[in-house]
Amino acid sequence: MSSRHERSAHPNHSTQRSRIASTAARLMAEDGIADFAFAKRKAARSLGLPDSTPMPDNAQVEAELRTYQRLFQDEEQTARVRHLRRIAVEIMEIVQQFSPYLTGSVLDGTAGRYAEIDIQLFADSAKDVEIFLLNRHMDYSHSTPRTDRAEAVLTLQTEAATINLIVYPPHEERVSLKTRDGRTRERARLPAVRALLEATA
Repeated sequence: MSSRHERSAHPNHSTQRSRIASTAARLMAEDGIADFAFAKRKAARSLGLPDSTPMPDNAQVEAELRTYQRLFQDEEQTARVRHLRRIAVEIMEIVQQFSPYLTGSVLDGTAGRYAEIDIQLFADSAKDVEIFLLNRHMDYSHSTPRTDRAEAVLTLQTEAATINLIVYPPHEERVSLKTRDGRTRERARLPAVRALLEATA
């Protein structure tokens, strides 16, 4: 059973987590940082807090990010998300044979400055996708997968956006993929992304 002293040993942890979350959210919104863990570490350092400080979870940072974007970047944010979703639709139309799904910040509406578009593909082999892109003269580079489940990440660089095509084996399409903090990673097929675009037109 916890003693009264143990229960009150860290009265500032909740406040510290809140400060880190709001600072991390500002960094993500203003500097275009996409990695939650990096944003939280950088926020803690900027606040002069030690590395051992308890960190907020990603959901808390995401909530702060939505609030910051709504208060300080509302028109810019709306235009950015609409622009990136439009590009996502164009790419998804091209790669329809690989069952594309939009995921990440462009889908959930929290895309910060310099955000990249993440599209999941499902193919027997990443080579099939590479050949497909080469046949259409679409230049790509290899990026490091963020999960062991992905076979490859093929990155398209355009003047308008960076698009990551994350290639998974076909059986992974039936699996609910998780974010690093254990939440279900939301994803949407082409018709749903088109509907999102129409709703903000």
